[in-house]
Amino acid sequence: MLETIWFILWGVLWAVYFVLDGFDLGLGSLIPFLGKTDDDRRTLYSAMAPFWDGNEVWLITAGGVTFAAFPGTYAVMFSALYTPLMILLFALILRAVAFEFREQLASPFWKRLWDCCLFLGSLIPALLLGVAFANLFNGIPIDSEGVYKGTLFTLLNPYGLLGGILFVLLFAHHGSLWLCTRTEGAIKETGALWAKRLWALVVVAAILFLSASAWATDLYANYTKFPLLFILPGLAVVGLWGSRLEAARGNWWRAWGASAITIFAATLFGVAGMYPRMIPSSLDPSFSLTIYNASSSALTLGIMLGVALVFVPIVILYQAWVYRVFSTRVRPTEGGAKEGLY
Repeated sequence: MLETIWFILWGVLWAVYFVLDGFDLGLGSLIPFLGKTDDDRRTLYSAMAPFWDGNEVWLITAGGVTFAAFPGTYAVMFSALYTPLMILLFALILRAVAFEFREQLASPFWKRLWDCCLFLGSLIPALLLGVAFANLFNGIPIDSEGVYKGTLFTLLNPYGLLGGILFVLLFAHHGSLWLCTRTEGAIKETGALWAKRLWALVVVAAILFLSASAWATDLYANYTKFPLLFILPGLAVVGLWGSRLEAARGNWWRAWGASAITIFAATLFGVAGMYPRMIPSSLDPSFSLTIYNASSSALTLGIMLGVALVFVPIVILYQAWVYRVFSTRVRPTEGGAKEGLY
């Protein structure tokens, strides 16, 4: 029972991370298309700056839960996916530095350099997260000892790359809607235009990914066994359609909320399909890591559950307060300061 509770919590924490950090990863990956002038780019930074580092807390939390609740999964995941995870880590560091360094010099070259770093530091994590989770859905070549029997290019298979593309598009659409909630004027109109364009691409990518999942994975096995789980892909579809409908009405917060539901439900769709496995083995199903053979002791899980029930709500309340404090719109004339504080 405790293993199942922690598996659900594990999936929810990753879903929350994708929802929250997804919008700033998506917005950063759109900077070459949305930031035509320096004022536009400074406005983009201002729309993300108060929130991005707080959003990273959920990445640490999700990783920490993997380590503490499912140490076997953590060990295999961070060895099998070592190279892409290190690339992702350095990309996130590059993005963090871009926020702090961009306004330190007035040189156009200097600013363009860090704009490029923000772009790469946003696009690469979005792509790699999608590739990583698609490969988890598909299964990776691990033996009975949990040793990875592949290379980086093994992970860059068609299904994995399709998952990466889907994540990039989902996050970019999510980020463009966030821009519309935070800005006014021409930059908001540009964000609305890109939200419309990206929505169509997300629909195509989602259909392709869901179709490929039926062929490349056995995610749907749990859904045929427990039909109630179809609520999850249903919510993703409703959220995706709702984001388009609310955007057409100019209800940007509702559109962003609907997009958040799409990302949250889409993540749980894959997680629910994996249960009770956490890392399926493509070599032999018996080599797969499950919530039972990769979890901590019942005592550890019980103590951690008590800690989580106390501290996770505190983190949620604090972050809600931050979002409330910085809820005012960013105007193009207000973008950035020389000290790099946005």
